Amino acid sequence: MMSGFQNTHDMFRRAYEGRYAVPAFNFVCLEQLLAITDACMAARSPFILQCSANVRRALGPAVVRALARGCAETMQASGAPVPAALHLDHGMSMEECLSCIEDGFTSVMIDGSALPYEENVRLSARVAEYAHARGVAVEAELGALSGAEEDAVSHESRCTDPAQVSDFVMRTGVDSLAVSIGTSHGVVKGTAEPGTGLPALRFDILQAIDDALPGFPIVLHGASGILPRYVDTLNRYGGALEEARGIPEEQVVRAVKSAVRKVNIASDGWIAMTSAVRKALAENPASIDPRVFLSPARREMKELYVRKITEVMGSAGKA
Repeated sequence: MMSGFQNTHDMFRRAYEGRYAVPAFNFVCLEQLLAITDACMAARSPFILQCSANVRRALGPAVVRALARGCAETMQASGAPVPAALHLDHGMSMEECLSCIEDGFTSVMIDGSALPYEENVRLSARVAEYAHARGVAVEAELGALSGAEEDAVSHESRCTDPAQVSDFVMRTGVDSLAVSIGTSHGVVKGTAEPGTGLPALRFDILQAIDDALPGFPIVLHGASGILPRYVDTLNRYGGALEEARGIPEEQVVRAVKSAVRKVNIASDGWIAMTSAVRKALAENPASIDPRVFLSPARREMKELYVRKITEVMGSAGKA
């Protein structure tokens, strides 16, 4: 495992005891990684640093390795490091997961949610067996989220069947389970409820899952809020997010107070960054210095991540 990172076992145990969620932040570039690290150290929160298989291919394994190592070294140099895991998000094959495990990742997700149930069980069990022998934690997914994120694309939302979760976890040996309760990938979340225009999560399903797997770490994907102020800024400065719709944050807070111990945040970080970049470019049309737009983007992302940690996850001060 890569120095400076740990697997998620102790992080989830403490989150369950404290009734909070560990934030899992995706990064696609250096500025996002720095904002994530700054925010988690400032808020004294444990966190999961996530890299998708697609981003790893785009940047190259050596670059991802160097960026992650830099994150760990930055925390160590601060004298007040916080617990962190390095996680593969949406690994779609055994080969992708094995490659990341050998590269020092401390946690991997095997996403067999598009497969028939028995195939998902077999694939997840194979990854878990390999990973556990090397001290690496494994997340799997049961049910399907609609929308697109990196290589995970689905046009159909299929809620997790609570009757399957106990059998799935027992036979695969995975350490956490991503479930589908009405969230979705991308910037248009879920189906709008009449009267509100916002999606509503299936808390009845979440409660049934928790009843079947008491104390087991449940993961929520596709839970970004797509905050209106970022959407408005992005559109004001040339963007075109006409149908953007997020999961109301009070619903995510309710899920965290129930059974969810890990919440993924990707789209919110991207929108915060893009809105800040568009604004800075529009206000400084003669500048060619990338720092003119990257610096405010990093500040905006850090502010967003700190707010997610304190107001949604409840993980501030839990390091």
